[in-house]
Amino acid sequence: MNSHEIDYEIFGEEMQYVELELDPQEAVIAEAGNFMMMEDGIKMDTIFGDGSKQNEGFLGKVLGAGKRLLTGESLFMTIFSNFGAGKKKISFASPYPGKVIALDLSEYGGRFICQKDAFLCAAQGVSIGIEFSRKLGRGFFGGEGFIMQKLEGDGMAFVHSGGTTAKKVLQPGEKLKVDTGCIIGFTKEVDYDIEFVGGIKNSIFGGEGLFYATLTGPGTVFVQSLPFSRLAGRVLAAAPQGGGKDKGEGSILGGLGNLMDGDNRF
Repeated sequence: MNSHEIDYEIFGEEMQYVELELDPQEAVIAEAGNFMMMEDGIKMDTIFGDGSKQNEGFLGKVLGAGKRLLTGESLFMTIFSNFGAGKKKISFASPYPGKVIALDLSEYGGRFICQKDAFLCAAQGVSIGIEFSRKLGRGFFGGEGFIMQKLEGDGMAFVHSGGTTAKKVLQPGEKLKVDTGCIIGFTKEVDYDIEFVGGIKNSIFGGEGLFYATLTGPGTVFVQSLPFSRLAGRVLAAAPQGGGKDKGEGSILGGLGNLMDGDNRF
């Protein structure tokens, strides 16, 4: 194996975190902001890129970091290494309600394609790159679907999803139509395209967007019920304007409740 072999356990139901057990000299890489806790003896370092090209000199490091910059991610990642004498544990948490998905990349042909914000952490040696679409139309209309992250290697990688996770195994030629934001990721054999919903009424009044993703088998697809973009949109839409309190939320009084709020001044 080129990647470090690590043991893990996933805890929780709706707000999950993954606990990794590192043997001496083993390491794990993660996006900034996903760290939760770790035992004494683990050292944290910031590295350029994903660390998969550290032995290829400065140019290799620059190329690795440049790929991350194209996806809108930071040029740097964090590596956690066990320099202690025995096994040490470290945990990473999902940034919003949902599930943590463990992926053994060796079981998926050494490559998995996922949303660019789905990656949580991985064993050192796993490469985190970008997957460009072969069709420019996906870039203009696909939203999250144009530039996706590509996880390559033979080790463990962990991605997170929003809401409930569904795993679909597609047979050759079988198609699945999915909202672009609801895709967590898929295996390298799956063909991915964008289709127009069609119809003037659907386009104007449907409320589901003008395009959806069509995934064609064979391969495995992971889908999430609540992408973060949808959750954030609902929160912003429900937020009271001007920072005031909305005590009429969910009641038949509606806006009238604001008039009865003692904090209001006439």
